[in-house]
Amino acid sequence: MKKENIFEKRFRERLKSLRKEKDLFQKDIAEKIGVALSTYSNWEQGRTQPSIQDIYKLLMAFEIEADELFELDKEYELR
Repeated sequence: MKKENIFEKRFRERLKSLRKEKDLFQKDIAEKIGVALSTYSNWEQGRTQPSIQDIYKLLMAFEIEADELFELDKEYELR
């Protein structure tokens, strides 16, 4: 099993927190961006990562900018 890095962990946590802030279920976001529920669920669980196109759709669905999704204002230790 591959070790999850801090960026992957923060990304999946951020997806979940954004969804909950909007009072949405995983199926709501999946339908909104046109992916299977299992696909979205895998992103939140860190099993897979969304494509660039899907990240764009996530930004539109959550009505946020990329820096909010990726928390670019946060400092992370690079390893």
